[in-house]
Amino acid sequence: MINEMRELFFFIGCLFVVVGCTKPVRYQYTEGKMYGTFYHISYAAPVDLKHELRTQMEVVNASLSMFNSNSVITKINRNESRQTDSLFRRMFKVAQKVYRQTGGGYDITVAPLVNAWGFGVGRKAFPDSAQIDSLLLMVGMDKLEIKEDELVKSVPDMKLDASSIAKGLGVDLVAEYLDRKGVSDYMVEIGGEVRVKGQSYKGCCWRIGIDRPEDDVTGNGRQLQMIVGITSGALATSGNYRNFYIHEGKKYAHTINPRTGFPVQTEVLSASVYASSCMEADAYATGFMVTGLEKAKDIINYNPALEGCLIYEADGKLKVWVSEGLKKFIVP
Repeated sequence: MINEMRELFFFIGCLFVVVGCTKPVRYQYTEGKMYGTFYHISYAAPVDLKHELRTQMEVVNASLSMFNSNSVITKINRNESRQTDSLFRRMFKVAQKVYRQTGGGYDITVAPLVNAWGFGVGRKAFPDSAQIDSLLLMVGMDKLEIKEDELVKSVPDMKLDASSIAKGLGVDLVAEYLDRKGVSDYMVEIGGEVRVKGQSYKGCCWRIGIDRPEDDVTGNGRQLQMIVGITSGALATSGNYRNFYIHEGKKYAHTINPRTGFPVQTEVLSASVYASSCMEADAYATGFMVTGLEKAKDIINYNPALEGCLIYEADGKLKVWVSEGLKKFIVP
C-alpha cells in the first residue's frame, strides 16, 4: 500500500506533488488528517517518525486553531487572555511583515469579516454594507502590538484568523524537526502547502504540480497548469476556485479583502509563491490574491527571497506570469 501511494498524485489543496524519475531508495511515508485537511509526508530515515511528526503539527492547533476552545488565539479572541506563546509570536512576526509589504492586503485581523461572509466559525447571514462598515473598524494589524509577550488590541473586539498562515507554519515545524533528526531528503505537504529538501524516493528533485484555476468545489476535475521541480524550499498556492458559494447569481470566494470588507474580486485567479519557509509562502500567496496582479509582481520582483507564479484573467482569457527565478524550475 505504501509503494502504491507513492505513485499517486497528492491531490490535496491547490497543489499536488508528483514524484518521478528513477533510482529507487528506501523511504518512510505517513499520511493523515490535520487542520481540517489532509497531510502527506515522505522522508528518508531508518525509523518511522510518524508519531513525532504528528506531534509537531498538533502544536499549531494548541496555539493558533480557532476551533480549539483552549488555544492561545481563541482565548485572545474572547478577551480571556492577552498572553501569547512563542509559536503565536513567530506567526505574528511574519504576518506583520507580509501585512506591511502588501500594503495591508494580507491581514490576520479579518476574522469578523470571514465569519460574516460565512467562511469562518459558524455560518452567518449574508452581510449588508452597513454591517461591513461596522466590522471594518475592527480590522487592521496596525491596531495590534505585542508588549512583553502580551497582545495588546487598540480595539477590544478585534478577532484574529491565522488560518491563512497556520498550515504553512505546521509544514515548517515538521520540516524543521526532520532537519534536527538529520533527515536530508523529505517532502512535507499539508493541504497543498509543501516544503521539500533533497531528493524524492526515486533519486531526483521533488516535482510539485500547480493547478489550473478552474471553479471546482469538489476538486475532482483538477488539471495541471505546470510542474516545478525543486530540491529545497517551500511552495504554497492560494486561489478562489475551490472555496466559494453563489449568492443571487454572483460568486463569493473565501479570500476577503481586509481593506474593503468584501470577498476578493481581482484579476488574479491563483497565486503560487516559492520561499524558504512555507509560512511566508502561505501568507504571501493569500496577500497576492488581494493586491492584484501588478502589485504582486512588483513585490516578487523586488524581493530576492521570493519567486512566484500568478495565473490571471485578461480579455476573457487565462494567462500566466512566472518570475524569472521560478522559470528555471519548470519541468517541460
